[in-house]
Amino acid sequence: MPYSRAIDDYPLLSGIDTPVELRELSPRQLPALAAELRAYLLESVARTGGHLAAGLGVVELTIALHYVFNTPDDRLVWDVGHQAYPHKILTGRGRRMHTLRQKGGLSGFLRRDESEYDAFGAGHSSTSISAALGMAIAAKAHGQQREHIAVIGDGALSAGMAFEALNHAGSLDADLLVILNDNDMSISQPVGAVSNYLARVLSSRFYNTMREGSKQVLGPLPGMKHLMHRWEEHMKGMVMPGTLFEELGFTYIGPIDGHDLPLVTSTLQNMKRMRGPRFLHVVTQKGKGYAPAEGDPCVYHGVTPFDQDTGEMAGKAAAKPAGKSYTGVFSDWVCDAAAADERLVAITPAMCEGSGLVQFARDYPKRYFDVAIAEQHAVTLAAGMACEGLKPVVAIYSTFLQRAYDQLLHDVALQNLDVTFAVDRAGLVGADGATHAGSFDLSYARCVPNMAVLAPADEAEC
Repeated sequence: MPYSRAIDDYPLLSGIDTPVELRELSPRQLPALAAELRAYLLESVARTGGHLAAGLGVVELTIALHYVFNTPDDRLVWDVGHQAYPHKILTGRGRRMHTLRQKGGLSGFLRRDESEYDAFGAGHSSTSISAALGMAIAAKAHGQQREHIAVIGDGALSAGMAFEALNHAGSLDADLLVILNDNDMSISQPVGAVSNYLARVLSSRFYNTMREGSKQVLGPLPGMKHLMHRWEEHMKGMVMPGTLFEELGFTYIGPIDGHDLPLVTSTLQNMKRMRGPRFLHVVTQKGKGYAPAEGDPCVYHGVTPFDQDTGEMAGKAAAKPAGKSYTGVFSDWVCDAAAADERLVAITPAMCEGSGLVQFARDYPKRYFDVAIAEQHAVTLAAGMACEGLKPVVAIYSTFLQRAYDQLLHDVALQNLDVTFAVDRAGLVGADGATHAGSFDLSYARCVPNMAVLAPADEAEC
């Protein structure tokens, strides 16, 4: 593996221990800082492994956020935390990146007890808007004036919890800025109407060009402000039918290029001066700046230590056991079972590759359902299918099934419906930490009526 430089070899980055030093830089220095931050992030994760592609995609956004806002007094909430390594480097943890995801080292996710800059701990998706809104309400109750920013990806936005929070926030006057990091990528490819809607918005270059050009030309003229506002609303109705976020009560800005650092910075500065619920749509590229990750962001979402020159993850291959994995065994079984029974269908909440459904999706595309990051919907969808005689198999990680515990109990078990749960990643998971531990499934499932629970020790009897 090539030699990796220390942070002291990066002249701008090494001088930043906290965002206070970042804010002392001139705007002209920020693009150079972004190049150093991306290079150091790549070298760090190449040594330790971890989540790579998401962090590479938000380098410019992270710099702009800490440059414009007065963190940690202004609360910055990252959804999930896959993209939080640049944030860690800029908030006093850059010299400890070699300890990432190791015992006694930095967490792979966000932890309130690790840094005052980690406003909210997260390991599961779609919690950021709810948490940031709660903080904004609390600040208002205490008579405190601060900003509250939630950064959420387009994949995480597909979860119902995110829309519950948006719906609530839009009815309040709390100071909340929601930033949609739209990289057209969750872990698996995003699916659903929301993802398609965002793609249509992004393609509308005509709308954004017309809006900005008209503002520059007409803005200085007396009496034109009201007319411009009416024209803009009319154009939104024609070019972007059903402007979703504004209908929810947010002031919507975007989409903008998330890698254009001056643009992102100036936009955030303008939005900082606004009040109430605001929504900024930022378009980024997952894996930005590293060709292998740009070409296959799914593979480089989470990596073992790898060779930067070739992209080869030798450690991942070496760590694989000689026999077939649980996921591999399940993949074979579900395909064989589908061949034997045409009623069998498979459901996953955005984890096709991780749950072993790639081959099933290829062989039985009409019987395969990826519901995006929506575990509750996945379970009740399976219940509805079972009511009508289908044989649903829900392939899900242990840590994610607990997000749908009420549906497991109320919609499946109490109705005694024939639903099979293939629970992957059980037990301790090591580097991902407590938020991803699959240590609770036997406890919370064995007390549910009408369920047969087969633990690994039972497999020999199957």
